[in-house]
Amino acid sequence: MKIEIWSDFVCPFCYIGKRHLEEALQKFPERDQVEVMFKSFELDPHSPVETDMSIQEILSKKYGTSVDQAKNMTDSMTKQAATVGLDFRFDSSIPTNTFDAHRLTKYAKTKGKEAELTELLLQAHFTLSKHIGDKETLVGLAEQAGLDAEESLAVLNGQEFTRDVRTDEEEARQIGVQGVPFFVINRKYAISGAQPSDVVLSSIQKVWEEENQPASLQPLGTDGMACDENGCDVPPSKS
Repeated sequence: MKIEIWSDFVCPFCYIGKRHLEEALQKFPERDQVEVMFKSFELDPHSPVETDMSIQEILSKKYGTSVDQAKNMTDSMTKQAATVGLDFRFDSSIPTNTFDAHRLTKYAKTKGKEAELTELLLQAHFTLSKHIGDKETLVGLAEQAGLDAEESLAVLNGQEFTRDVRTDEEEARQIGVQGVPFFVINRKYAISGAQPSDVVLSSIQKVWEEENQPASLQPLGTDGMACDENGCDVPPSKS
């Protein structure tokens, strides 16, 4: 079974959704038969690498709200992340462009280190407040993932793997990806948003049982937490 995930490293629900998938796979008896592949998706391809704005200021400008209201949004996402053991620190996170991070991950894939680098990039941005648009930071993360530093820097200083990233993004448009995370299982079913782990598990089990039956791509969930180019939807908190 193949699970493809379109996501971005600055999408909070992509990290949450990744944890939900991992929780689901832990309960899936045939998990050793599952291959997880990460696909590139940039929430904002025009985002600058360097900015003096905080994430709350960026959200405030995007949604036309006050900075305090934007902070309430990030506080809500922080609480949701905590339910799956993630420590989000929006107050110190560094907004940036993720194109080079995606290219580096494509290089990591050729070395069998895609999963390791993906986790390190998400952790670096959301928990460690590292600048994942900075080449020196990216090389350091690549080394942590077990990649060669000089080769990683060469990738970042050139244009290698640009086509791989663009191909993923074009494919996302072709299959109608509106927001991320977006999971495609065996090219038969799609899960949109950071659905709860039990929903993900049910979907995986359904595909496993039907894998030898032809089926068109059809949604198994469309109302989960997700991010798109306009931002991240935050459901109202429960009292």
